[in-house]
Amino acid sequence: MTGFEEALLRYISAVDLEKISKVKIGIGGAGGLGSNCAQFLARSGFRKFKIVDFDVVDYSNLNRQFYFSDQVGCMKIEALKENLRLINPLLEVELLPERVDAANIADLFIDCDVVVEAFDSPELKRLVVEQYLNSGKLVVAASGLAGWGNSDRITVRRVKENFYLVGDLVTGIGPDSPPLAPCVTIAAAKQADVILSHVLGPMKGGQSYETTRDD
Repeated sequence: MTGFEEALLRYISAVDLEKISKVKIGIGGAGGLGSNCAQFLARSGFRKFKIVDFDVVDYSNLNRQFYFSDQVGCMKIEALKENLRLINPLLEVELLPERVDAANIADLFIDCDVVVEAFDSPELKRLVVEQYLNSGKLVVAASGLAGWGNSDRITVRRVKENFYLVGDLVTGIGPDSPPLAPCVTIAAAKQADVILSHVLGPMKGGQSYETTRDD
């Protein structure tokens, strides 16, 4: 156990930390959503990650993604692994530098308990969700998180038993709605919180995300 995990026990029980540490998280996309969701999960005690992305870090990413200027030009997945292990050196991070497509999607997250959809492309979002929707795994996707202001519009919707969608479902990236850190990281944090709630159950006296289901 690292000093980080020992300190985490001030806030959660050893039983809960053990539950968290056994869950394997698959993340498709290591950009604004994926990189930040990964760091929030790592800070919550999750240890096992599989991250899929083929892109490299660019200066244009630094306004909202969990990377730093000295990592520009590096593969995102390599840089993210490095940053996550600065939080907890015991993390198990499997990296797949691949483009996601219809030919490989079925195998990418087959060994994961949770699938985080964190792509920019609507086609890839749909591909991930359709593949894993009925797999029994928890699937957490996002849509509509660009721009700024009225951040309460970024909500969590329970679509099916194990499928949650984060965002306002409307505000895509465009000239009048750029991808900026506040709303992007709010969405990533909500994705992480759905996963944490799924693993630990609702907080004592608190409400479950079950109450946000759209019937």
